[in-house]
Amino acid sequence: MTKVVINTCYGGFALSEKAMLRLRELGLPEAQHGKFIGETYHNSEETIGTFCGFLHDTERNDPLLVQVVEELGDEANGKFSKLKVVEVDDDVKWEIDDYDGNEEVREVSRRWS
Repeated sequence: MTKVVINTCYGGFALSEKAMLRLRELGLPEAQHGKFIGETYHNSEETIGTFCGFLHDTERNDPLLVQVVEELGDEANGKFSKLKVVEVDDDVKWEIDDYDGNEEVREVSRRWS
């Protein structure tokens, strides 16, 4: 089985600062590996979250990302996200589909237009 991290609420995929720091501890600094781009957003009172744009959906199965989300649970969530690890059969070619940030993993299908 392949483990994939998705966001299960409206708002968008985002990691908490704690999750970003844990990823760096595990050896995945964004500048060195280019796997994710993180930026922390603040309002006048608090940190809103660290929004991360992964370069390709397939990187959502990065073993370190999966590890961090499993380790931290809800503490891995950005302010407007609820992250979940889902399992996909190894023989399935998959993609992440989202509607207003609420994501699901779907099997890739062929299309013609």
